Amino acid sequence: MADAASTDDLALGDDLRAFVDASPSPAHAVAELVRRLRAAGFTELAEADPWAPAPGGRHFVVRHGSLVAFRLGNAPLAESGLRLVGAHTDSPTFKVRPRHDVRQSGYQLVGVEPYGGGLWHTWLDRELTVAGRLVLRGGAPTEPRTTLVRLPGAPLRLPSLAIHLDRSVREGLTLDPQRHLVPVWSRDLGDEPGLMAALAETAGVDADDVVGHDLVLADTQPAGRAGADGTWVAAPRLDDLACCHSGLLALLGATAGERTQLLVCNDHEEVGSGSMSGARGSLLEDVVRRLAAATGADDPQAAHRALARSVLVSADMAHAVHPNRGDRHEPAHQPQLGGGPVLKVNANQAYATDAASGGWFTDRCTEAGVPVQTFVTRADLPCGSTIGPLTATRLGVATVDVGAPMLAMHSCRELASALDVPLMVGALTACLES
Repeated sequence: MADAASTDDLALGDDLRAFVDASPSPAHAVAELVRRLRAAGFTELAEADPWAPAPGGRHFVVRHGSLVAFRLGNAPLAESGLRLVGAHTDSPTFKVRPRHDVRQSGYQLVGVEPYGGGLWHTWLDRELTVAGRLVLRGGAPTEPRTTLVRLPGAPLRLPSLAIHLDRSVREGLTLDPQRHLVPVWSRDLGDEPGLMAALAETAGVDADDVVGHDLVLADTQPAGRAGADGTWVAAPRLDDLACCHSGLLALLGATAGERTQLLVCNDHEEVGSGSMSGARGSLLEDVVRRLAAATGADDPQAAHRALARSVLVSADMAHAVHPNRGDRHEPAHQPQLGGGPVLKVNANQAYATDAASGGWFTDRCTEAGVPVQTFVTRADLPCGSTIGPLTATRLGVATVDVGAPMLAMHSCRELASALDVPLMVGALTACLES
């Protein structure tokens, strides 16, 4: 059936599906990134320790739901600059509230609040679970004791209201997140174990030792092959785990050289990036400054000189033209699934691409034999944004915004193409090696 796709293409698509399945929360995504990095010989650096990385050293740094991984070049950063790829680990979902035990109408529910700008109606009538991290007694803000957890099975559900009880739904569905988007846990029998007891049991810890949590809802249906030829990827959280995956494969596969190659995967992009681990925070800048200092021979201008010679590829998923809603796309800019990386441009700088950075990316793709598509939002519609403008603003680094094309962005279940995975990996590899 898949005669249009090579075995390698499908294998990379399957690897993306496995990556998504292993990453139901940002904390799990970082853990999966770390697992793969360790397997490739990368070692962890703690922010509280002094750093003395050697040329060619392969390391990573974790800050909550964010990660920076790098291969140090053979030349000082101030002399060669960096090639950077940025993505984000979070996706629209629901976060569990601190006081989450809700009881009404004879049911036990779990109190949540929306995270990001999701298509919330797509979460209705799906088998859901809870995943994330638990914070345990005995830690500190700078050194918390944490454990990852994901409840087995599908213990939660957001049931739709029957049409017989609301005929107006035919004119349009309106959901109040406070009243209508509270997932059902069980019947309220008075002595049923609650969510935290179940999480503690799954994690193998005492419920009394859980002093904090960072938990999200997650779809339990595994990522799957779809489409007539089996090359489509149907999965949750493709925005932006797909670019985290491509960026990781590019970093692992890139040929080492004089220039430092770096991947940053930030948390909290879907809610504005304003956190210590988000793109508005200092994580990437801290790492760059420390690496510049470690290779700069006491040059106080090393970080500034390094950034002046650097380029960031902000990799976030892009909108493919919708087959039934083509009118919502700019007529001359309609990316297709399977058509290769999408260069994202916006006159009002919602994307950080400019003529120089866009031309540089196009050149790299041409050298790698990778086709390039372009996305521009209709002039009468608002435009989303990425970590690109935020990082460019904070660091003053030349930045280009790109992404793999997809449909149903911010749905509980999104759609992309396995054919775009090797093209995106090839493009990002060429950028890291340039």
